[in-house]
Amino acid sequence: MKRKIGIGKALLYVVLVVYAIITLIPFLWALSSSFKTLEEIVSGTMSFIPKQFTFDNYKQIFVEQELFPRWLLNSVIIAAAVTVLNLLFNSMAGYALARLQFPGRKPLFLIILAVLMIPAQVTMIPNYLILKQLGWLNSYQGMIVPTMINATFIFMMRQFFINFPRELEEAAELDGLGRLGIFFRIVLPLARPALAAQAIFVFMGSWNDFMRPLIILSDPQLFTLPLGLNSFKGQYISYWNYIMAASMVFTLPVLVIYTFFNRYFIKGISFTGGK
Repeated sequence: MKRKIGIGKALLYVVLVVYAIITLIPFLWALSSSFKTLEEIVSGTMSFIPKQFTFDNYKQIFVEQELFPRWLLNSVIIAAAVTVLNLLFNSMAGYALARLQFPGRKPLFLIILAVLMIPAQVTMIPNYLILKQLGWLNSYQGMIVPTMINATFIFMMRQFFINFPRELEEAAELDGLGRLGIFFRIVLPLARPALAAQAIFVFMGSWNDFMRPLIILSDPQLFTLPLGLNSFKGQYISYWNYIMAASMVFTLPVLVIYTFFNRYFIKGISFTGGK
């Protein structure tokens, strides 16, 4: 029996290693190509080590393409603001639904569940019309405010707080803390795993979002990276060395965020509140 388990585990590791290699090959090729000349990329040879290592591709997109740093800054501002606001408001809403007793709590929770069933594409035109009436097209607030809460993560945080030990809150209440004090000083710090999982998903969703900026933004100065890269590819349709360099810059922040929050990620998606 132990031998069969050992063989099964070995086969599982082999499959996972093969899958990891297949997944990494395109990324490694793109990373390598970002340091290659265009001639080497289009030569047809499959090589992960550049024959002529160069930083000219990155120099081109940051220095010669004047709007690229602005697109990067726009993406950072919008993604960071959306992530922070989601962490705050989704956590507060989830905690209220899990702990507070108030009239209409159950109907409100059912409405939030119903919102999860509505495709985002259905609300695009209404959102556009509302933002137009408010005068928020081509603005940071038009990109941030409509996405600063998310029904999915309200539900996620509610599930986390339902399993959070009440004894900690009761002890804090005996020490004289009010509801806000308990939430910000006791509950929220111990919710780091769930917050980290939420931060990864929210940041990635905002950072990679293409459709919303395409609808709301028309000023190139306010483009985010996904929208900017689309026009960048249009301008340099055959210059794969520039496109690969721009793609690596676009990928790097997501890798950094995931690496930073990785130790909390598995804990967060398990929705457990004990320590």
